[in-house]
Amino acid sequence: MAIEDDDKPKKKTSHEIGQDLSLLSVEELSERIALLTGEIDRLQAAMTMKRATRDAADRIFKVTR
Repeated sequence: MAIEDDDKPKKKTSHEIGQDLSLLSVEELSERIALLTGEIDRLQAAMTMKRATRDAADRIFKVTR
């Protein structure tokens, strides 16, 4: 029985900042861009939440002073 390509576990795409990109295909580069774009969105959402928390705390402490 031959193992079909679909049956093989897919290697999880990861990216290391500064790594050599010359051996990656256009498809692999597109996957990396999607991965990093998703991570940027996640980081921006976390930053927005932290700013909101800090702003709320600042408002509370300014009111009580």
